[in-house]
Amino acid sequence: VIRHRDVRASYYGVIDKFRLQVSEQSQRKALGKKEIIATLLPSAKEQQQQKEEEEKRIKEHLAESVFFEQTLCHPENRTASSGPSLLTVFLGIVCIAALMLPTLGEMESLVPLYLHLSVNQKLVAAYVLG
Repeated sequence: VIRHRDVRASYYGVIDKFRLQVSEQSQRKALGKKEIIATLLPSAKEQQQQKEEEEKRIKEHLAESVFFEQTLCHPENRTASSGPSLLTVFLGIVCIAALMLPTLGEMESLVPLYLHLSVNQKLVAAYVLG
């Protein structure tokens, strides 16, 4: 039986190694040995308490951030956003246009050669659009 007498929260997660040696009583020569790795973990009750304290700290932090956000932003100065931003719309139009351009290697196109896109460029446009 191995007991840890000095249990502290700072020791949680610390890895200890124990070596067991088996020998006969009359001889000092070891018949075998084995190293055992042990890690000190908090009890289920302590884990629950830590989770509750962490959740409480998170809730307090969120409440403080909401308070600061409400005091810093005045509702009369805010404009109501009813849709996507202008940048998002512009990026979507550019991606759609890129997908409509011809792919490299297409010869029967009226579009100049410098506007032909590679397959990878079209994949990036499709990914951004998606």
